[in-house]
Amino acid sequence: MEVDQDALDAYSRVVSTVAAEMTPHVASLRLGRGAGSGVVFTDDGFLLTNAHVVGGSRTGTAGFADGTESDFDVIGADPLSDLAVVRARGGTPAAARLGDADKLVVGQLVVAVGNPLGLGGTVTAGVVSALGRSLPTRSGRAGRVIEDVIQTDAALNPGNSGGALADAAGRVVGINTAVAGIGLGLAVPVNATTRRIISALLTEGRVRRAYLGLVSVPAPLPEPIAERVGQRSCLRIVEVVPGSPAARAGLHAGDLVLSVGRQPVNDAQGIQRMLFADAIGVGLPVTVLRNGAMVDVIAVPVELTEG
Repeated sequence: MEVDQDALDAYSRVVSTVAAEMTPHVASLRLGRGAGSGVVFTDDGFLLTNAHVVGGSRTGTAGFADGTESDFDVIGADPLSDLAVVRARGGTPAAARLGDADKLVVGQLVVAVGNPLGLGGTVTAGVVSALGRSLPTRSGRAGRVIEDVIQTDAALNPGNSGGALADAAGRVVGINTAVAGIGLGLAVPVNATTRRIISALLTEGRVRRAYLGLVSVPAPLPEPIAERVGQRSCLRIVEVVPGSPAARAGLHAGDLVLSVGRQPVNDAQGIQRMLFADAIGVGLPVTVLRNGAMVDVIAVPVELTEG
């Protein structure tokens, strides 16, 4: 179809360009009674979607914008990040480009692309309306907070879960996951932590996590302490689970966590990104500020279980 470029303003040109680039990479996923979208992210047929789209299914059918279809197998799902990987048995379009959500700024243009019916996809555009949102998730009795969730006013249509949230350069910066309210949608960010989760799903079909057993919130550091340690914020522990690794290490509610694994932390993701399989059973240095004094402890995370 010929498009009159003179009739398009700059905003429309960007959106239409991103839509044209992204739509072929986004599939309609049909699984049992459920449906959603998925994004081709490798050239050998792997697609990224939401764990809640996959549910308990092991197989399904992917439909692409060009009218082709392929059965697929579920490779792995991680309810605690709401991410899943499936692999098409037949051919797929080339992989979409993955970006880095950590580089997004509020007000930046984003385009949400889904393919709920496999009929060419749906496209909505908007801006990043907030960053750093949290999305609680649960699997059995295990709970986790997905940090740095992207909030956008790009409307998410039914069936768009698992679809792509792309930046103006056509890079996938998020996987659409939920409607946060009228005119607001949420997307799981594509960043370094997400890439670790995807890698684990590809190799093991699941994500093993380490568990410390504490609940914390971001907090500012007193000015004299901030100048001394070279950071202005930290995490305040609000709860330590009795009998947990954090409790055994001597951490207490009210402690201000300055660093974990000798890396400064100022948000929950700073701890969560360290709590993967390689941290299970390994001593993790934790430095806290307690009653004006810095205290060093060693916590030994255990494996997080759903039971």
